[in-house]
This record gives sequence, structure tokens and C-alpha cells, in this order.
Amino acid sequence: MTKTLLAEFTARQGAENEVTRLIREYALKVREEEGNLAFDVYTKAAAPRAYWIFEVYRDEEAFQAHLNAPYGAPFNAALIPLIEEDASVLTFLEEIDRA
Repeated sequence: MTKTLLAEFTARQGAENEVTRLIREYALKVREEEGNLAFDVYTKAAAPRAYWIFEVYRDEEAFQAHLNAPYGAPFNAALIPLIEEDASVLTFLEEIDRA
């Protein structure tokens, strides 16, 4: 079963360009992970400092591998001072059957 989530955070005023640079670099690495099926980065049209990242991993094992990737902690350490929240807000999603 796939592991799907939405990660959300808001860039501090004036930090948008640096956040965008960081997330673009990070996205390139995540998309190369064997178990990553999607890592799509968005900003909210009405609030461009609000970032939404839609992530899909093959399964729980692939998600855990993502969490343990060596570039994850440095990315988060660089991101935290640039966002309003204490960390990304994660919402785990479950797909409704397409009956």
C-alpha cells in the first residue's frame, strides 16, 4: 500500500526565494529515491508564501528510507529558520476506493 502525504509550511516574509531554492534542490534528490512515486511542490495561488508538497512513496518501507536519507536532516535544518511553523505540518492521506 502506498504512503501518501501532504507537507505544508509557510515561508517567512522575505525568505520565499531561499525556501524555493532549497525545496527545488531537495525535490531533485527525493525524486531519485527508488521508492518515491511523486514529490510535487506547490505554492498556494492566493498566498504564495504557503508551500504544499504532495508526496507518494511505494510503501511504508520506502517512506522510512526517505526519512533516513542523508540529505533530509540538513534540508530541514536549513528550512526551519526560514518558515513560520516549528516544522512542516504533515497530513497523511488515504485514497478512497475508485469503485
